[in-house]
Amino acid sequence: MRRMNENDKTTGNQTADSSNTSDKGERIAKALARAGIASRREVERMIEAGRVSLDGQTLKTPAVVITSLEGVRVDGEAVERAEATKVWRMHKTKGTLTTTNDPDGRRTVFDRLPKHIGRVISVGRLDMNTEGLLLLTNDGAFARWMELPANALARRYRVRVYGRVEEKALARLAGGITIEGIHYGEIDAKLERLSKKAQKELDASSKSSANTWLTVSIREGKNREVRRVMEYLGLTVNRLIRTHYGPFSLGTLPTAVVAPVNDKQLRDSLPEYFADAPESVAALKVQRDTSRWAKAKKPTGNKPGAARRRKPAGEQEESRRPSGRKSTARIEAERGEVRRGDARRSEAGRSGTGRSETGRGTQSRGRPNQKAGQSTSGAARPGKPTSGRPTLSKSTQRKTGLKASGTRVVKGGTRNK
Repeated sequence: MRRMNENDKTTGNQTADSSNTSDKGERIAKALARAGIASRREVERMIEAGRVSLDGQTLKTPAVVITSLEGVRVDGEAVERAEATKVWRMHKTKGTLTTTNDPDGRRTVFDRLPKHIGRVISVGRLDMNTEGLLLLTNDGAFARWMELPANALARRYRVRVYGRVEEKALARLAGGITIEGIHYGEIDAKLERLSKKAQKELDASSKSSANTWLTVSIREGKNREVRRVMEYLGLTVNRLIRTHYGPFSLGTLPTAVVAPVNDKQLRDSLPEYFADAPESVAALKVQRDTSRWAKAKKPTGNKPGAARRRKPAGEQEESRRPSGRKSTARIEAERGEVRRGDARRSEAGRSGTGRSETGRGTQSRGRPNQKAGQSTSGAARPGKPTSGRPTLSKSTQRKTGLKASGTRVVKGGTRNK
C-alpha cells in the first residue's frame, strides 16, 4: 500500500524501484511538483477539483503521503518519473516578469521558453526592469537551496547610477546597513575601473560624472535590495544587470537566449549540495560513476620543443633545414647582390662608357685613359680577374642595344661603335 494519511504512524510498503527513498514518504503535492506537473499550490487546487487519483480512487485532500508514483494519475494519465536535476542559464530582458502567470497579461520569462525544456521554475527573481542572468531549474529543492541566505551564494550586479558617488560611503556597506527597520548584510560595492586618462579627469573634478557604473555583490538577495541601498545613498539606479549567481555567470550569452548547464559542470560547481541532495519519490537519487567522466590527460613528458635552446628566428630556421640547402634569407641576399650588380652595369651602359673592341689590351676609341681589359662600368667584378672580354649583362644589352662583343645592333645588321 503506497497511500497513507499524515496522522498514520506506520508507512506503506515500498516497491523495489523506490527502495532508496526515505521511509517517511513524501506529500503527493510535493511529489507531483517535482515530477513537473505544476506548482504545489496548483497541484492542491487540482486535487480539490478531483483531477488527481491514486489506485483508481479520486483524492479529495492533499494530505496524502506516497512512497512511489505508481498508481498516481492526473486527468486519467499516469505520471512519469522526473528527470535528474537540470539547470539552464537565461539572459533576461528588461520589461519581462519572473512569474508563471500574470493576471494583467504582461510578458513573462516563461512565455518563449523552448517546449523541450518542460516545466521549470526560476532560482530567485528579478524585477521587471532588471536584466541579466536568471537561473531556471526543474528541481524545486535545488532552487530553494540556492536561494537560502545561509548558503551565502554571491549575486553580482553591474549597476549604473545617477548622482554623486562617494567611495567612503560604498566602503561602509561592507559591514551591512539597516534601512527602515530592514537589515541588509554584507555588501561589496566598488566603482568600476577606469582608464588612466578617465581616472585623472575624475580626480581633477570635484564630483563624479552624472552616470557611474558600480559593481555590487550581495549574499542575501532580499526584495529590491540593490535598488533600496543605492537610494539610501542618494543614488538613482537607471540600469541593473545581474552578471553572476554563485558559480554561474552570464558570460557572452545573447539576450533572451536559454542555454543548459553541463551536467558535470553543475555537479563540480556545487559539490556541497549534490553530496547531500534530498531524495524525492518523483526523482530518486542517481549514483553517478564519475570515473567514466572525461578528465584532462596527464602530461607524458616535456612539451615539443621545450628542451630546445631558444634561438633567433634565422638560426632556428637554419637548424631545422637539412644540411646542404641554403636558407631563404641567404638566397634572397644573393639575389640582391645580383640585382645590384646588374643595376650598376645598366647605369654604366646608359652613361655611354665603351669597351675595348678586341679586348686584348688595346684602348677603346674615344677613351684613351681606359685601361685594356677594364669593363665599361669602370670596375671589374670582385673575385674575378680583369680580362678583355666584355661583361655586359643581358638586361644591359637589351636596354643599350649593345652586344657582348661591343657592337651596336642596327637595322639590317650590326656595326662597330
